[in-house]
Amino acid sequence: MAIATKHEIPTTETTCSPLLEWSDEQLLLEYRLSGKQQLFALLVHRYERELFSYLHRYLGDVQLAEDTFQTTFLHVHLKRDQFEAGRKVRPWLYRIATNRAIDNLRRRRRRATVSLNAPSDPSDPDSCAWVDLVPGDCQSPDSRLIQEEKHGASIQALNSLSEHLRQVVMLVFFQSMKYREAAEVLSIPVGTVKSRMHTALSRIQERMTKK
Repeated sequence: MAIATKHEIPTTETTCSPLLEWSDEQLLLEYRLSGKQQLFALLVHRYERELFSYLHRYLGDVQLAEDTFQTTFLHVHLKRDQFEAGRKVRPWLYRIATNRAIDNLRRRRRRATVSLNAPSDPSDPDSCAWVDLVPGDCQSPDSRLIQEEKHGASIQALNSLSEHLRQVVMLVFFQSMKYREAAEVLSIPVGTVKSRMHTALSRIQERMTKK
């Protein structure tokens, strides 16, 4: 199965407006039944930007993120029959991507790092670094917790978190997932997601106050 490369989108007549308006779930379920490559390519195209950005931040390495992006969609292709009608594609896809990222990190025996100085949107040169946007309250993601002069300390604070805490921050903060979506990705209860998010932010704040 050839995975569509970045920016490859379907060009056949089937990509007219009706198909483009299909939901992710419709695309995947129809691809599972028909095997039409243009359906799979369109699904890849829809997620290439946000999923690659997520993997890049999670892994801290462009090439590793690219490799993981490719293996994620290869896994989607291989496991498409396991996708159940009634489920949402996005959490299912992020669960696969997160598991692939963890596997790749373990194989390479390196610890994932996140640059808090990186733009929150890599495609927008004017976007703020995520360090400027970390919420003091997880219900207010636009509030500023850490000031510009504390970048170095905040980088250390986030990277000092355990992997399970970092995962929650990555999904809820970076990918703007709702708690229930993050819970599905990580296969944990919603209450656990909330607890981990609170713990992560508390530890970041605690570490920052010690600087």
